[in-house]
Amino acid sequence: MIRFWQKRFSSDIKTKNLAIDKELATLKKELKSEIAKKFASSLAIRMVDSGSCNACEAECNALSNPYYDLERFGVHFVASPRHADVLLVSGVVTLNMLPHLLDAYEQLPSPKWVITLGDCALCHTLPDSFAIAGPVSAHLPVAHHIPGCPPAPDAIIAGLLAFLRKL
Repeated sequence: MIRFWQKRFSSDIKTKNLAIDKELATLKKELKSEIAKKFASSLAIRMVDSGSCNACEAECNALSNPYYDLERFGVHFVASPRHADVLLVSGVVTLNMLPHLLDAYEQLPSPKWVITLGDCALCHTLPDSFAIAGPVSAHLPVAHHIPGCPPAPDAIIAGLLAFLRKL
């Protein structure tokens, strides 16, 4: 057993991917620069799950781990839409969540921006159901969409950067 650990610690980490790490570092640097220009170094996001499977939320939770660490670059997830700059909506809009989603949108300060996250927000992945009120775009003006099922954390970062460049 000791030989196993000695060999393991003497070898390099096998999960490193220098090309991906370099690309991610570039994305983070550009994201920080865009946030500094357009939002005074702090972008506050209120995330609303309007009826998803929770996969998009898990990927957004990964954005706060030490590898991605978006807090360091000025992206903050806030608890109240009144403190948010952007509303990030995941999942298809269900009838039960529709009034809460509209209420969160109304509480956003102006200018109001909505970003949808994942393919469910476009209703591409779910069959018709009596409980579904439709895609997010049927109820709110969507400024940007981040595709994927679920989108990976680096795709979410790239999507946020694309949104900031559109402004």
